[in-house]
Amino acid sequence: CWYNGSLPNGDRGRRKSRFSLSKRPKANGVKPSTVHAACTPQAAKAISNKDQHSISYTLSRAQTVVVEYTHDNNTDMFQIGRSTESPIDFVVTDTVAGSQSNSDTQSVQSTISRFACRVMCQRTPPFTARIYAAGFDSSKNIFLGEKAAKWKTCDGQMDGLTTNGVLVMHPRHGFTEDSKPGVWREISVCGNVFTLRETRSAQQRGKMVEAESQELVDGSLIDLCGATLLWRTAEGLSRTPTVKHLEALRQEINAARPQCPVGFNTLAFPSMRRKDTPDEKQPWVYLQCGHVHGYHNWGSPRDRDRLDRDQEEREQGRSRECPMCRASGPYVPLWLGCEASFYLDTAPPTHAFSPCGHVCSEKTTVFWSQIPLPHGTHTFHAACPFCAQQLSGEQGYVRLIFQGPLD
Repeated sequence: CWYNGSLPNGDRGRRKSRFSLSKRPKANGVKPSTVHAACTPQAAKAISNKDQHSISYTLSRAQTVVVEYTHDNNTDMFQIGRSTESPIDFVVTDTVAGSQSNSDTQSVQSTISRFACRVMCQRTPPFTARIYAAGFDSSKNIFLGEKAAKWKTCDGQMDGLTTNGVLVMHPRHGFTEDSKPGVWREISVCGNVFTLRETRSAQQRGKMVEAESQELVDGSLIDLCGATLLWRTAEGLSRTPTVKHLEALRQEINAARPQCPVGFNTLAFPSMRRKDTPDEKQPWVYLQCGHVHGYHNWGSPRDRDRLDRDQEEREQGRSRECPMCRASGPYVPLWLGCEASFYLDTAPPTHAFSPCGHVCSEKTTVFWSQIPLPHGTHTFHAACPFCAQQLSGEQGYVRLIFQGPLD
C-alpha cells in the first residue's frame, strides 16, 4: 500500500507493492490443538520440533504456556512481515512519505515486526480470509515474551497482542462509491477483535468487541505500524479500473489539449511509467484554487528568469500567486495515480490530493481524505494512498480547473 504502482526501486521477488493470494497446491494452514505448561516434556518437544507449529506465552520467568498447532487441510496460510526468511510470503518495509527510493528509508529504524501477521484463507468457496497477529518463524514458533500483553481466556485458552499490534479497519458499505470509514480495531494472536490500546505498545489491552470479526472484506485496511496494506477481493477488483483503463483516461485528457493560461502551451500528462521527474509539458496546479498551468515563473517571489531543473524542484510546493484568481498557495506538478486498486470507481481523474498532486477520481479523493490512518504510536491522519504524504488544506484535495485550447 502507499506506492504508486510499484516500489520506488521496482518490485522484486517477495518484496513488492502488491501481492496476490492464490490457492496453494497443498494446504499449509494450522489450527490450535493441545495446551501445555512449559515445564512438561510435551511442551519442550512442541517448541523444539521443527515440524510442529506452536505459540509460547511467557507469563513469568518460571511460567510459560505452550499451545500446539496442528495441520488444517481446509485452509492456506500466508505470512506477512519485515523478515526475509522463508516463512514470510510477503516482505514489507516501512513506508516513508514521499520517498523516491529505498535508500530514503534505510536510516529509519523499523517498527514493523519481523513476523507481523498471518492470513488464513479457506480453500473452498466463499474463500473466507481471516487475519491473526504474529507469524510463525523459521522454527514454526511464535514467542510472546514477558512484556507482551497476554491473558487466559474464559474457556481456558491463551491469547495475546504483539508489541506494536496489528490494526484493522473495515470500511462501511464495502469498497464502493458509497464507502465510508469504519473504526480501527486491534487483532489478537488468536484473531479476536479489541478496541485500541491507549498507545500502540501499551501493556493493557482494549475491550473485546465480540460483535466484530477478523474476517477481511473488500477494502479492509491492515496497519502493521510502519506500513498499511489494502485488502482487495477478486470480486471487488473486477469492479475496479484496470491499468489499461487508466491509460485510456490519460490519453483522453491529453487529447483534449489542455493549455497553460499563461504560456498558451499544450499540457500533457506523461506516460504512467514516468512518476518522478516533471517534463516540459507536465501540468502544474495551484493547490489553493485548482487552476492548472504549465510550469512558469509568474507570481514567484524569486527572480523572473527561467529556473533550471534543480531550482524548479526546490520551487515545488512553495507559495505562489495564481495568475488567474490571485489566490496564494503551493504550486506543484500533477501526477496520475497509477495503482488502480486504490480507485473506488472508473470516473475520470478530476481531483488532486494536496500537497502531493496525485490525481484520481473525485470519489476516490473524497474517500481517502476521510480515512484516519495510524501514524506513529498514538496519532492518526489522512494521507495520499499513492505516496503516503499527510494531506493538507481544508479538504485534503482540490478540484482541477483546466483551460481548453483557444482554437
